[in-house]
Amino acid sequence: MTMESGPTEGRISIVLPAYNEEMGLGSVIRDIRRVMEKEGLAYELILVDDGSTDRTAAIGREQGLRVLRHPVNRGSGAARKTGILSARGDIIVMMDADGTYPADSIPEALRYLPEYDQVSGVRSREFGRLRFLRTVVKWAIRKFASLLAKREIPDLNTGFKVFKRDIALKYIHLLPDGFSCTTTLTLAFVCNGHFVKHIPIEYFPRIGKTKFHPVKDTLNYVVTILRMIMYFNPLRIILPLSFLLAVIGVLKTIYDVYFKVYDMQESDIVILMTAVILGVFGLLADLIVTQGKR
Repeated sequence: MTMESGPTEGRISIVLPAYNEEMGLGSVIRDIRRVMEKEGLAYELILVDDGSTDRTAAIGREQGLRVLRHPVNRGSGAARKTGILSARGDIIVMMDADGTYPADSIPEALRYLPEYDQVSGVRSREFGRLRFLRTVVKWAIRKFASLLAKREIPDLNTGFKVFKRDIALKYIHLLPDGFSCTTTLTLAFVCNGHFVKHIPIEYFPRIGKTKFHPVKDTLNYVVTILRMIMYFNPLRIILPLSFLLAVIGVLKTIYDVYFKVYDMQESDIVILMTAVILGVFGLLADLIVTQGKR
């Protein structure tokens, strides 16, 4: 049953960020209620309407949901942050309102809590525009992120997540307003040693028009990964760059001294000094991050 008041301990808050999702919202709500009532779990269902111009908010109210509304469209991440901040439950279930994620996966994900801090759904396939290109690009970005995080991340930007609200609140200020919010939420948990479980889930074609912008949002994913790794473990990016510059500087110096002009050049000194400065900067950044975690 749905509980909108009373004690919040152990309550589950299901957050649906939505922007012009009137076509699929009704069926998503029905599926969620069917699954949660079958399991006999107490929960609240929150719709965050991100400035929709259709009947998204009206449908939410008609269905008895707790509706939070942005007067203007701010982005998927902004809607997710609003939902996290406003949730009354200790556990957040987050999925999209477009019918892409199965409500049937919610009970399985919940079973891994409290042992795990976050459970993320690993999508079975890819849909949307430029499907082949999206698959290749996302695979490359995911591998890059896994390399930097030193942990395999099967699905970096999945929108199906179950997590502990108190932990998410520690990183709420880092979450961007756009689509890369889910990527940031994944990396924040992974890079800080929280226990993250990945489970396979079905993934369906969305109902309605996509809001994903291939070029802009892909660039945002890459920038988000670099920003999060720099924020939590800067040496993983800075140290390899410093080492690479040092190697280039040494090799260039050897070439100049023994094979070219038989003297060290100013460019050799600049490259080597840049490598040293970058390394020192990385150590200082790592020290600041370490102190900040205490």
